[in-house]
Amino acid sequence: MRGWPGALKAGAFYFAAIFALGFVLGTVRALWLTGALGALPAVLVELPVMLGASWLVARWLIRRRMLAGQVLTAAQALAMGGFAFVLLMLAEAALGFLLTGQGVAGWPAAMSTPAGLAGLAGQILFALIPLLVRRG
Repeated sequence: MRGWPGALKAGAFYFAAIFALGFVLGTVRALWLTGALGALPAVLVELPVMLGASWLVARWLIRRRMLAGQVLTAAQALAMGGFAFVLLMLAEAALGFLLTGQGVAGWPAAMSTPAGLAGLAGQILFALIPLLVRRG
């Protein structure tokens, strides 16, 4: 896992691990928390768990590279997070279409709600976490 291909491979793994957790937690949020708390509070309950897991996974991936004698540059950390973010956005759009029939226009509309904006802010932080972990 060297250089830029390694950073993109790490980004794909980062996406997959966090997406899997997000799929489970998102199901719990949609089925139980949203009805009990409302959309925004439900997202705000889920968000710290997702960001904490993102931090742990990114830290594990970056330390794994360091143990192999590979230093992740700031640009590579941004590429890792950016690639994971692009994969996440594509997966979210596909899930919105497949599970709810949400069209191309419906996805940005859902993102413009308070809950959607909170989720988007969390997803942007998810993309930046590899850079933050690298510096920390």
